[in-house]
Amino acid sequence: VQLQASGGGLVQAGESLRLSCAASGSIDAIEWYRQAPGKQREWVASIIKTSAHIESSVKGRFTISRNNANHTVYLQINNLKPEDTGAYYCSTVQGRSGVRYEYWGQGTLVTVSS
Repeated sequence: VQLQASGGGLVQAGESLRLSCAASGSIDAIEWYRQAPGKQREWVASIIKTSAHIESSVKGRFTISRNNANHTVYLQINNLKPEDTGAYYCSTVQGRSGVRYEYWGQGTLVTVSS
């Protein structure tokens, strides 16, 4: 399994970004995390098949969706705030023969200026 995150950049507060997580194949569940400078990584969104889940503090600004045709999951972030600055990672977990495997994309950096 390979995941590739992209779409980050330097934006001003109030603008929007769409992050992409391209998977090497069909994956039912993908999560997005972010890590602000000097802070721990935190979960922000998940999509399991067609069921979307958003962390409460960003609900209303973050939307997660998927395009199964190209194995890509998107994280739409609207009304960006400086506190959204950080590296955004996509991840998936798969189990095989009783062993849990975690896969992570390389991260895409979002910088929001005030």
